Amino acid sequence: MSKSKVLLAGESWVSSATHIKGFDQFPTVTYHTGADELLAALKGSNFDVRFMPAHEAQRDFPQTIEALSEYDAVVLSDIGANTLLLHPDTWIHSKTTPNRLRLLRDYVGNGGALLMFGGYYSFQGINGGARYRKTPVEDVLPVTCLSVDDRVEVPEGFVPVVTGDGNHPILQGLGKDWPVLLGFNEVVVKVDAEILATVSTDYGSLPLLVAGKYGKGRTIAWTSDVGPHWLPPEFIAWHGYKTLFEQMLAWATGKD
Repeated sequence: MSKSKVLLAGESWVSSATHIKGFDQFPTVTYHTGADELLAALKGSNFDVRFMPAHEAQRDFPQTIEALSEYDAVVLSDIGANTLLLHPDTWIHSKTTPNRLRLLRDYVGNGGALLMFGGYYSFQGINGGARYRKTPVEDVLPVTCLSVDDRVEVPEGFVPVVTGDGNHPILQGLGKDWPVLLGFNEVVVKVDAEILATVSTDYGSLPLLVAGKYGKGRTIAWTSDVGPHWLPPEFIAWHGYKTLFEQMLAWATGKD
């Protein structure tokens, strides 16, 4: 059986630092990726994942519905709307380019799958900078975004709460005892979506994992991270880490 093709866009950043040693100083620049643990977990699975770091996605993220449709699922993880809106041809050369947020909406409406995973540049994001509120991507997601910085930092950790009987295909075999998480993006669930897990009651039982449908396609919102810092090593080491994300993809790419 052929593997389902998945495009994972985002999860990369560059940090610059200035090191001061007495009278002297020097700068350094470091490149980071945040999906290493997830990509390792999905290796050898039923999914052929293409990882497109955020700096590549600005240029290389598909610009036609045909190119998007080569993938069974698209995952946006810690990548702001500006990266998809401002192709270098538009940003640098003032040329018209396709609106890739609208393309994603059409892609899902035609039967594709879209998953958004949480982070500082997911949903509305840090200082509201991810900017997915009132966009075509928000139209598709099973949740709506706040109009402000939506991060909720939980340094003491919270234990996720599985809702209902836990029999949804995404939750199969995971049980109800999940490791702690350290934060999430606050969102509002749409009326026709299904909440599969929430954060703890200390934080208002806000949504953590939500599944929905749009047109002929399926969508998922996972409001915490896929790796550090919101997702600590204990969660990555948990037997359910690989299963959880595999079953998200399996359900999202399934057909009614």
